[in-house]
Amino acid sequence: MTVTWEDLGWERLAEGVGRCRLPGWDCTVGLVVGAGTALVVDTGSGLAEGAALRSAVRRLAGRDVTHLALTHPHFDHVLGAPAFAGAEVYGAVGLDVVLAHEREALRRDAVEHGVPAGEAEAAVRALVPPAHLVSGEWTLDLGGGRQALLANVGPAHTAHDLAVLVPGSPEVVFCGDLVEESGEPQAGPDAVPSRWPDALDRLLALGGEDALYVPGHGAVVNAAFVRRQRDALAARFGVS
Repeated sequence: MTVTWEDLGWERLAEGVGRCRLPGWDCTVGLVVGAGTALVVDTGSGLAEGAALRSAVRRLAGRDVTHLALTHPHFDHVLGAPAFAGAEVYGAVGLDVVLAHEREALRRDAVEHGVPAGEAEAAVRALVPPAHLVSGEWTLDLGGGRQALLANVGPAHTAHDLAVLVPGSPEVVFCGDLVEESGEPQAGPDAVPSRWPDALDRLLALGGEDALYVPGHGAVVNAAFVRRQRDALAARFGVS
């Protein structure tokens, strides 16, 4: 029996491209299926969540995860990463430093947001910094004519923001928390608000007017939504 995206609670966005919205923080995890490959974008907030995602991808793609892209170093996006052993891991330049040397802050943030202390500790202890660091753009060849463009578009929401563009019809852009639909964009102590509007300009140039933009939290949006959020952030932080 063929398993569909919908059977597993995933949203199909284009041929071989989809995402799911995780419970708790409504965090998006993306999936891009190639020929003998599977790219996952973000990993959830812990080892159990990561393992469940890996199992779901195996059922959807018929193969294990081969590539992993982390959009930024917040607990709800990276703490599931150790569950994807064997995958090639990508992140923006500097993400490796955060995951190697700021683990206590990451653990504390997870616990303060409700992750049980033992689960947070286990996930942080198992984290391995990404081996592949993106300073500009990096095109992944996923086989069968499928590509994914990884773009370091920050700093903005954090100092290490990575977006993932999947060419096709329609084009799909996984935005991480550069864009949020289910709430106001969050600017924590590691945000760089003065650069955020520029990052969204780059995101719009990357995807264009007809792309589907997938926020880190919330429903899929269009270019007009991203542009409105860009202008609201510029006004909020007093930048052009």
